[in-house]
Amino acid sequence: MAGMVETTLPHSATQAELQASASKNRLGLWIFLLSEVFLFGGIMVSRVVLWGPTRPELEQLPAFFLTSVLLLSSFFMNRAETAVVYGDRKIFLNGILATMILGIIFLFGVVLYEWPFSGLNPANNVYGAVFFLMTGMHALHVLSGVIFLGVIYRNGRKGLYSPQNHFAVEGAAVYWHFVDVVWIFFYPAIYLMGVPPL
Repeated sequence: MAGMVETTLPHSATQAELQASASKNRLGLWIFLLSEVFLFGGIMVSRVVLWGPTRPELEQLPAFFLTSVLLLSSFFMNRAETAVVYGDRKIFLNGILATMILGIIFLFGVVLYEWPFSGLNPANNVYGAVFFLMTGMHALHVLSGVIFLGVIYRNGRKGLYSPQNHFAVEGAAVYWHFVDVVWIFFYPAIYLMGVPPL
């Protein structure tokens, strides 16, 4: 089939061996994500305890735009993962590339717009400290996801994934969706919950 992704698996690797390896990798991935849940959960608790029923006065429209960009990136990530399962190399590569571009837009929006124009400083008060902790830790995870996707894109161009062997793509997709879900909780906690102090 012309659109199929080529594979470079050793001829000795059977389908059963591939499935066993993928199962172990999935277990490791979910254990890692569980540790991430505790990390981000602790950060969310610090927001609730330190800010209480208040929040800093922040611009709503840029944050809403960046949230939309991140959610759109999940659509393209899902599209890429589905494409590799069905052997459609072009849609797979385009989906990964679109996800990376949207992730970079999100990063630039946070680092180059939100941080300088928020009026907050991590050293000045509890609002700045928590705001930079939450957005900074999330941005770090988005950055690592973009780097991970860059590796996936490079390997995909080399034809290293197939419908039978694509756990790296699955792992990247699960990680990316996890980071997006974290932002779904962080966005309202930072920008919507509570009232600005008088």
